[in-house]
Amino acid sequence: MNSFAKAIYAVLVLAGGAVGAPLVRADSQPVPPLSSSGGIDPAAAVTYADLADLADGAPLVIKAQLRKLTALKLAQARQVRPGWGRFYVEARTETLIAGAVPIGEALRYLVDLPLDAKGKPPKLKKQSVVIFARSVPARPGELQLIAPDAQIVWTPALGQRLRWLLTELLEPGAPQKVTGVREAIHVSGNLAGEGETQVFLTTANGEPAAITINRRPGQLQRWTVSFSEVVGAPGGTPQRDTLAWYRLACFLPATLPAGADISETPASRALAAADYRHVVSQLGACPRSRR
Repeated sequence: MNSFAKAIYAVLVLAGGAVGAPLVRADSQPVPPLSSSGGIDPAAAVTYADLADLADGAPLVIKAQLRKLTALKLAQARQVRPGWGRFYVEARTETLIAGAVPIGEALRYLVDLPLDAKGKPPKLKKQSVVIFARSVPARPGELQLIAPDAQIVWTPALGQRLRWLLTELLEPGAPQKVTGVREAIHVSGNLAGEGETQVFLTTANGEPAAITINRRPGQLQRWTVSFSEVVGAPGGTPQRDTLAWYRLACFLPATLPAGADISETPASRALAAADYRHVVSQLGACPRSRR
């Protein structure tokens, strides 16, 4: 086995099933066209959720220039989606955007890329890309992408969006990952039409998070979210394409789970469910272009 073949074999073994496992879309929107330069079109298709999905789970975010792409044979590329191919990439580090692990100038990894109508790979040589990856212990320069397609063609606009997102992720007290709804309760006020619903969320790290919805006679419900121990703490209503919005819009269930509404009366339970639907409607859809 020559040195090139050994290098490919090493990356294949280290990547294991993770590189070949397809990602599942979280929404039913059609996948937009891919750019002629490969991957997701960074100017039009990459959504905030796409970037957050990748950046939130990546120990390393790197801007690199592609030097060489070599297509793997079908037998070496397990579970590649139809119309795509798997490639062994040799690249040069341009910038370590995020990550605490030292990396060298020469990088090697596997990536899945779309093929054109003739079965040809995109022309990416010498182009700059952003990759979301983890290092491989004891193998300097070898990386494992956190997803088969965790590579996006670089543009200055994409770089700015990514830096804003990474700043949000690294801020002290940043909104944590929401995993579901623990319970919800509505308590009526002293006036007719007055009341408050509190929705307590579950999070990946066990930290508290809650949504508070207030009703006032003759007014539309007003709601805020808190990612702290103080329920109703000033968190405000998150703006679209922010980390707090992403944590809610992209991961909350569409309706309250069965058994989560612990309001005392049927009328209170109905109001809690309506308040929750209002929040989900206000958050809007969570569009993704990756699958």
